[in-house]
Amino acid sequence: MRPLHPIDFIFLSLEKRQQPMHVGGLFLFEIPENAPDTFMQDLVNDIRKSKTIPVPPFNNRLSGLFWDEDEEFDLDHHFRHVSLPHPGRIRELLIYISQEHSTLIDRAKPLWTCNIIEGIEGNRFAMYFKIHHAMVDGVAGMRLIEKSLSDDPTEKSIVPPWCVEGKRAKRLKESKPGRIKKVLMGLKDQLQATPRVMQELSQTLLKDFGRNPDYVSSFQAPSSILNQRVSSSRRFAAQSFELDRFRHIAKALDVTINDIVLAVCSGALREYLISHQSLPNKPLIAMVPASLRSDDSDVSNRITMILANLATHKDDPLERLQTIRRSVQNAKQRFKRMTSDQILNYSAVVYGPAGLNILSGMMPKHQAFNLVISNVPGPREPLYWNGAKLDALYPASIVLDGQALNITMTSYLDKLEVGLTACRNALPRMQNLLTHLEDEILRFEQLIAEKQSMQQRETQISAVS
Repeated sequence: MRPLHPIDFIFLSLEKRQQPMHVGGLFLFEIPENAPDTFMQDLVNDIRKSKTIPVPPFNNRLSGLFWDEDEEFDLDHHFRHVSLPHPGRIRELLIYISQEHSTLIDRAKPLWTCNIIEGIEGNRFAMYFKIHHAMVDGVAGMRLIEKSLSDDPTEKSIVPPWCVEGKRAKRLKESKPGRIKKVLMGLKDQLQATPRVMQELSQTLLKDFGRNPDYVSSFQAPSSILNQRVSSSRRFAAQSFELDRFRHIAKALDVTINDIVLAVCSGALREYLISHQSLPNKPLIAMVPASLRSDDSDVSNRITMILANLATHKDDPLERLQTIRRSVQNAKQRFKRMTSDQILNYSAVVYGPAGLNILSGMMPKHQAFNLVISNVPGPREPLYWNGAKLDALYPASIVLDGQALNITMTSYLDKLEVGLTACRNALPRMQNLLTHLEDEILRFEQLIAEKQSMQQRETQISAVS
């Protein structure tokens, strides 16, 4: 048995019918050109016939405040094979994923499910995998799936994600004395972190709070249509963007790619809210999860959060970009002065009241942030499953009461894969955000082109004179 991490316990406590707490991934594969007509049926049959026993955390079920091993694992409970109705467009696929992402995972079993979906246009099939956030965070979830895929297009062995044994499974099989030793070491680290945390808290209160314009507190997010109570119905939308476009903009403006990603999201949100006559006078605040993993672990949760000022009240995209950059840098500089344990303790104190409010709903009109924007690094090399090339992967995440929209991105090869998850009832035509994202990228590209053109004219004038 393995005790629940406090963050894992919070994710479990937050779950209710209208608020599922699982994350997911939609993986699109290209069927090999020389594949037989029975390729899909053979793949599914091989998975079903596999006698490989699932490894942690896929064989762990909830038992009070502990993760216990499921002694009666039933693959049919977790694994499903479906086919899209004709014509099998991406539209039909996203409708199906929206429906699947709306349903709770049965807590009597290990908290994950996997769907193989065939009949997709372009000779493709998909895998939709969802797993409870109490079991993994975004980075860990990405690593779990990557380990089940291969970088070799000729490799034909079928190993489902829940059977890939890595360092994760070996750690969770440690002896009881070894686990107790790690718990005691963890407690020691927590105690040693306290003095530094108190020092940072003092600086936050005395120098930053209410005095530093770049400091973003959990008390300044405005009320917006993004911050309604949610229903159990979800809408999932997804699209791929060329990563080189973000690199080009970032290089030209001397900022990071993450700065540009947030700025593009800011502009898209601004246009969406304007189209619904719902743009707040004050800037939206985004919660940006930050991974604290210093190893290659792929289980549990090791995350904190950065609050970013999206400056949506400003029309000028360059002004928005600079405001976003300064607010993010302010948080990053603070975290650089602390270890991961110190950061977790600091975050628990500073953002704990906000988490308690989400958990209890005591102050439904107050929100510490308006939405979550997450960017998880993904594979840089092409991946394959039984010879089928991974064409795209789109993350699906969580929305909460008071947080009706989640924007999650991951990189794959030369693309930025964007997944939007929202409450269908709270945010009408949410998929229009994808168009607004493209429009905002074009807007930055146009600004850069104009800037470069002006520089060229100045250079020509200088040469003539």
